[in-house]
Amino acid sequence: MIKVDDYCPGFKLLNQDSMSIDMSEQLGNSIIILFFYPKDDTPGCTKEACRFRDTHQDFQDLGCTVFGISSDSTKSHKKFANNHQLPFDLLSDEGGKIRKLFAVPTNLFGLIPGRVTYIIGKDKKIHGIYNSQTDPIGHVSKALEFVKQLAV
Repeated sequence: MIKVDDYCPGFKLLNQDSMSIDMSEQLGNSIIILFFYPKDDTPGCTKEACRFRDTHQDFQDLGCTVFGISSDSTKSHKKFANNHQLPFDLLSDEGGKIRKLFAVPTNLFGLIPGRVTYIIGKDKKIHGIYNSQTDPIGHVSKALEFVKQLAV
């Protein structure tokens, strides 16, 4: 289980354009937000992704890179990103191996993948974790609060 002060593990996943994103190469270059979400184009996930979209410039101004992760396919991610003009990478974790690596919990007796946001500093350590299935917009607000503290 990944917790605050742990180093973020490296991993590789494909983004919505089927390009390989190597998190080991991303770590240390900027503050990173990894938000795990259940499924593309569902009401809560769409609200969360669009809120990250609407505040994306705020994150960028603080030197932060945002990544969304779900087990949806790259094709599904491409459609989701295009439909909602998402300016950040959506990473396809088909099979859920990265979700398992981070020990992101499931809800409703394991039927619904969890919604957890991780804030990773330039030191490659986890500085914040926000876990709430029912508060998708709260993930963005909490992440922005953490990033503001890290960027000081």
